[in-house]
Amino acid sequence: MTSSTTVHSPLRLYGRSGELAILDGLLARLWQGDGGALVLTAPPGLGRSALLREAAAAHRPRGPVLYATAAPDERGPHALLGPAPGPGTPEALLARLRERGAARPLLVCADDAHAWDPASRTALGLAARRLGPGSRVALLIAADDDPAFAGLPALRLGPLDEDAAAALLGRLAGGGEGVPGGAEGPLRLPGVTGGLDPVVRAELLREAAGNPRLLTGLTRRLTPDQLAGRTPLPCPLPGAEGVLAAHADRLDGLPAHTRALLLLAAAAQEHEPAGAGADALLLLRAGTRTGLPRDFLDGVLFGSAATEGLLQRAGSRVHFSHPLFARAVLHHAPPARRRATHELLAGLLAETGDRAAASAPTGGHSASPGAPVRSGEGPARPAHPDARAASSASPAHSGDRPALPGTPAEPSGDRDALPLAALVQLSCAAPGPDTVLAARLEAAATAPYPHGERSSALCRAAALTTDPPLRSARFAAAAEQAALAGAPDRARALLARTGAAGEQSASPGLAPYVHGLLALRTGPAADAHAALIAAAALLGRYDPRRALDALLGAAEAAWVAGDARGYLEAMGRIDLTPYDRAFASYRAGMCAVLAGRTAEGHELLRRCLEPMSRAAPTTETAPAALLRAGVAALVLGEVAAACRTGARALAAVRTEGPDALLPQALEHLAYAELRAGLHAGARAHALEGLHAARRTGQPNSSVHLHAVLALAASVEGPAEACAAHCDAALAGAGPHGLAQPATLATWARARADLAAGRSDEAAARLGPLVRPGPRQGHFAARMLAVPCYVEAAVLAGRGAEEAGELHAAVAEFAGWTARTADPQAPAQLARCHALLAPAEEADARYAEALAHHDRAGGDFERARTQLLYGQWLRRRRRTREARTPLRDALVAFQRCSARAWAERATGELRAAGEQGPSVRPATDGALSALTPQQQRIARCVAEGATNREVALRLSLSPRTVDHHLRNVFAALGIRSRTELARLLGPEGP
Repeated sequence: MTSSTTVHSPLRLYGRSGELAILDGLLARLWQGDGGALVLTAPPGLGRSALLREAAAAHRPRGPVLYATAAPDERGPHALLGPAPGPGTPEALLARLRERGAARPLLVCADDAHAWDPASRTALGLAARRLGPGSRVALLIAADDDPAFAGLPALRLGPLDEDAAAALLGRLAGGGEGVPGGAEGPLRLPGVTGGLDPVVRAELLREAAGNPRLLTGLTRRLTPDQLAGRTPLPCPLPGAEGVLAAHADRLDGLPAHTRALLLLAAAAQEHEPAGAGADALLLLRAGTRTGLPRDFLDGVLFGSAATEGLLQRAGSRVHFSHPLFARAVLHHAPPARRRATHELLAGLLAETGDRAAASAPTGGHSASPGAPVRSGEGPARPAHPDARAASSASPAHSGDRPALPGTPAEPSGDRDALPLAALVQLSCAAPGPDTVLAARLEAAATAPYPHGERSSALCRAAALTTDPPLRSARFAAAAEQAALAGAPDRARALLARTGAAGEQSASPGLAPYVHGLLALRTGPAADAHAALIAAAALLGRYDPRRALDALLGAAEAAWVAGDARGYLEAMGRIDLTPYDRAFASYRAGMCAVLAGRTAEGHELLRRCLEPMSRAAPTTETAPAALLRAGVAALVLGEVAAACRTGARALAAVRTEGPDALLPQALEHLAYAELRAGLHAGARAHALEGLHAARRTGQPNSSVHLHAVLALAASVEGPAEACAAHCDAALAGAGPHGLAQPATLATWARARADLAAGRSDEAAARLGPLVRPGPRQGHFAARMLAVPCYVEAAVLAGRGAEEAGELHAAVAEFAGWTARTADPQAPAQLARCHALLAPAEEADARYAEALAHHDRAGGDFERARTQLLYGQWLRRRRRTREARTPLRDALVAFQRCSARAWAERATGELRAAGEQGPSVRPATDGALSALTPQQQRIARCVAEGATNREVALRLSLSPRTVDHHLRNVFAALGIRSRTELARLLGPEGP
C-alpha cells in the first residue's frame, strides 16, 4: 500500500498501529470501488471515536464523509442524511447512501451507534449487511456490543499496552499535543517543568489500566507539583468521572433486577484482591436478602442468563467484563444505596467469617529471614528475601505487624471479631473519617491474610484517619505490605502519600525503612545500605523488630556490593539479647568468617544446620531460617546440605509466602544446585525465579538470576544464551553496584570461552578477578574462579610470564580448600597443581585429581580433569594413552549435556587418532576430504583465528598449524583465509 492510501494522524494516536492498518485496508478497498462495513467495539475511553476521526480525515481528500457524532441531537439516520422522508427504514437508508456515493466513494461514520433508538440501530445494521461487493460506500460503526450489529465484521479495541500508555503519558505531562486514542482533541499541561515523577507515572498508568481517555482525565486533574512528585497525590485520584459516566450510561436502560445485582457484584469486589471478582455464593445470599427473585439469581450466577455482557462467570467467581464497569456501577449508584449495600455485605461476611483468611498463605513477618550472607569461603548468594527477620529470629514475635505509635486502643465487644473482609465493606460504607473503624482495620490487617489484602486494608485505614502523623504511618505500613506482596510500584505510590519521607509520621522510621527495602530490590546497593542503616537508627527506639530487619537488609546490600566493612558494620549493630541461639550463631559466624577468623566462624555456622534436621515446623524451620541455613551450608562448602535446605525453603515460601520472597528462594536453590553440579535443575529453577522477579518488580533479583543462568549456560550451552545472560547481568549490575553477580557473570563468560577453546580470552577475563587489585572480583566468588583461571592461563601459553601470579592464586586456593567442605575443591586443587607441574610430576598430579573426583562424584568437573589430562598426554605424543581419558571425558560431558565441552573433547579425541561421534552435524562436500585435524584447523581459521590462536586452542605448535593450513588450501583449491571463511559460512559446507 502506498503512502497516499495510508491513514495518517495529524496528531499522533498512540498504540493503535494495528487498528490503523485495518482502516488502511478498508479505505483502500473503498477507493478502488469496493466498500463494506466495519464495527469498532470497545468499552468507553479506548479510542473508538478517535479512530473514526482518523478515518474521516484520511478519506476527505478522496470523497465525501457523513459523520454522526455521539452528541444526543446528532444520533440516528437523520444526522447523516437530514430529515428526508423515510430514512429510518433499511431500504431507504441504503438507497440514500448509495445515491450519495454514486459520484465519489462515500465514507459513513456512526459514532456511539448503540445509543441510537432501536429502530435506527436495526436500520443501520441491515443497511451495513447489504453493502455488497462493488459498493462505493464504506460504513464505520463505533458502538458497544449490540445485537443489531451482530454478524458484521468487527474490530474489538483492547487497552493500550504499557509502552503505548507510557508514551501517551509522557506526551501529556510534557505539555505536547496528541490524540490519546479516545481523548478529546489536543491538550497542554503547562507547569510540569521538573519532569514526571516515576512514582506518579507508575500510579497513573496503574490506575488508568490502558484506557487513554481515563489516563488523560487523571493527568489533567493533577497539579504540576503533584505530577512532579513535590506534593502527595490525592486519594482517590480525580479525573475518572467522565469515563465512569460513559460506562454508567448503559445502566439506565437495564431492568431493575439487573441493576441491583450489578451493584451487589461491584460492591462485593471491594474486599477481594484485584482481579479476583466476587463470590457467587455471597452474591446469592445478598441478592436473596434484598428480595431479588431466586430464579433470576440462579440463572445469572449459575446458569446462562444474560446481563447485557456486563458479568462473566469463572467457576464460583463472578467478574465484570471490564474493571471500569464495576467502578462505574458504584459511582453511578446513589450514596445512600451504595452504603446500604456495603453494610449488607459486611453483615453477611460477619455471619460466615472469612473463608479466605483460613486458607491464605501465612506469608507474613513470620517468613522473614535476615540477610543471609556468605563468607569469603564461597559465593553463596545472600538473601534478605522478605526483608523481615523478626519471628524467625526470635520466638518472641508472632509474625503480626506491631502497632503503630499513636494508634487508639482497640474497642472491645463482639464487633472486634469481624473478619477483615467485613471491616473493608464497613470502610466502604463510612460517610467520612472514622477513627475507631480505622483502628480496627489496622488491627485486623495481620497474618494469615495475604500481604496484598493487608496493604489494601491499611490503605483504607489511612483514608479514614484524620490525624496527619498517624495517617502517614498507616500509608507507610500499607506500602510495606505492598512491597511484600510483590507490588513495588504500588508501594512507592503509597509512600508518596506519607509526605517527604514520612518525617511527620507517628512512625518516623517506617517510610525510610520501606524506601530502603525497595532500593534493595530495585536500586543501587549503596543507596539501600545507607537508607536501611538510617532507618534502623530511627526504628530502634520503638520497633526493634523492624530495626533488626533494616540492619539485616543493610548487611545484604553491603554483601552484594562486595563491601565487607559495611556488612560487618550493619551486623555489628544488632542487639542479640532477644533472639534465639541459631540466629545468634549465624550472625556471629558470618562476622567471624568475614573478619578472617574462619575456623571459629565455621564452628558457629554449623550450629545453624542442626535445627534443619527436625521434622516438626518451628521458628527455626520457617522460610527465613531455612534460607539462612542454606547460606551457612554454602559458606561451609556443604553443597548437598545447601540443596536440601534450599528445596525446603522453596517449599516453605510457596506454602507460606510472601510473593516477594519467591525470586530469592529460587535463586538460592539454583545456586546451590550449580555448586553441586546439577546444572539442569539450576537452570529450571533460575528461569522460574527470573519470571517471578519480573512479575514482582525486582530487577536486582533478575540480575542475580541472569548470572546463575549464565553459569548454567557456560556448561550446557548454547554460547549465545550464555552471552545473552552475561550481558543482562552486567548491564544491571554495573549501575546498581552489584559486585557479586558481576563477578559470577564474568566467570561464566570466561568458562564459555574455555569450552570453545578461546583460552587467551578466558585468561584475560579471569586474571583481574582472582588477582589482587582494584578490579578484583567479589570476595565470596573469586576463589571458585581460580581453577578456570589457571587452566586458561596455561592453555594460553601464559604459564611462564604469569608464573608468579598463577602460583600465588593456587596457594590462596589451597588455603581455601583446607577450610572448606566443598567436595570438588581438593580435586580442583590437584588439577591446578598438575597444570603447573613439570612433566615428570604432572602424571601423578592428574592421578591424584582423578582419585579425589572418584570420592567427590560429579560428572562435569571430573570430565574437565580427564579432558586436560588427555590433552596433556596427546601433546607428549602419548596418543594411545590419551584416548582413554578423552573418551571418558566425552561420555561424561554428553551425560551432563555439556555440548560445547563435548565438542572440544571430540576434537581432542580425533586429534589423538580416534574418530569419535560428531557433536556438530556431519560435514559433506569438499571438507569431507580433510582429516579431522585439518577440519578443526579450517573451522578455527574461518572464525578469524590467527595461526598462534589456533595453536593455543588446539594444543599444537604454530608450525604444525601452518603446515596443516597449507594442505587445507591445496585440498580445497583456495588461496586465502577469506575464501575459506566464505566456504565455511552459513551457505557453505
